[in-house]
Amino acid sequence: MELCKLVLLLLTVMTVAEAIWMELPTSGTKCLSEDIHTNVVVLADYNVIGDEEHAQANVVPTISVKVTSPFGNNLHHKENVTHGQFAFTTTEAGNYLACFWMDNHAPGAKAVTIGIDWKTGISAKDWESVARKDKIEGVELELVKLEGIVQAIHENLEYLKDREAQMREENEKTNSRVAWLSIMSLGICIAAAVLQVFYLKNFFRKKKLI
Repeated sequence: MELCKLVLLLLTVMTVAEAIWMELPTSGTKCLSEDIHTNVVVLADYNVIGDEEHAQANVVPTISVKVTSPFGNNLHHKENVTHGQFAFTTTEAGNYLACFWMDNHAPGAKAVTIGIDWKTGISAKDWESVARKDKIEGVELELVKLEGIVQAIHENLEYLKDREAQMREENEKTNSRVAWLSIMSLGICIAAAVLQVFYLKNFFRKKKLI
């Protein structure tokens, strides 16, 4: 019974649409980011959702889109568009950034809403093509999907484990540097105090106060 619940939960999680609606101001930029490890497929669709005022004027505002990797490499860049799609396989681990801004900055222009369907990893896989290629369907296809989900979870856990190890190493290096800096600061303070005592002692002797 518990196994059936787990299977249903995994299937529900896998089929949830990762759609986002975001209001884009007339000036400025809005960005989305996601921390993704290497060798992960990313697929996204975006489109401008016009309101009643835009529909009456028969004008759909255009936007510009730029997607960059953690190292700043340009993965997708479009200008003066109302919709589009980008897809890539990650080659760098870190935060992937997708930025959107309006092309029209005329006075009186209104903000627009954009819809973004962002999928990564197992969610971006075309299961219909897999089913046709391998000639599987029904329960067998669902089991293949579950296997893919388990593999994706395992890869994410390994990625998080590596990131944790990197952060732990950085913390240890930082703590070591702080400890050495504290010891050096203490040594400098002691040396300065000793020199000050000798200086005052010599000064008082010259003045024949001691």
